[in-house]
Amino acid sequence: MRYTIPRAQDPVDPEYLRLFRDLDRMATLLDSKYRVPYTQVRFGWDPIVGLLPIVGDLAAAAVSLHLVRRAHILGADSSLASRMVLNVLVDTLLGAVPIIGTIFDIYFRANERNLRLLVDSIERHRRP
Repeated sequence: MRYTIPRAQDPVDPEYLRLFRDLDRMATLLDSKYRVPYTQVRFGWDPIVGLLPIVGDLAAAAVSLHLVRRAHILGADSSLASRMVLNVLVDTLLGAVPIIGTIFDIYFRANERNLRLLVDSIERHRRP
């Protein structure tokens, strides 16, 4: 099932909200769930899994692409989905570089960027 982004005056389907919360939860888990003690540096499973050469980066990319697909189900248009895929591609390619790629993953946070793009799109559609 594919949703359209509900307008401001329209009621929001509870299933739509559940899917959105799941997307938010997964993006946080992948990009910023944990904090390095005594710092403001946050990280998630994406840079951790990315420590495994090739396989880890591909696994993280597969999960990220799944989140893009879910964003599309929530109403992201093709243009927005393309921007999201580009973020995942940049994250995957640069994240694959040993050591530097892990540091890049910590700061780039493709999944949270993509969530922000989706939220911005939803907010634009819901303006009266």
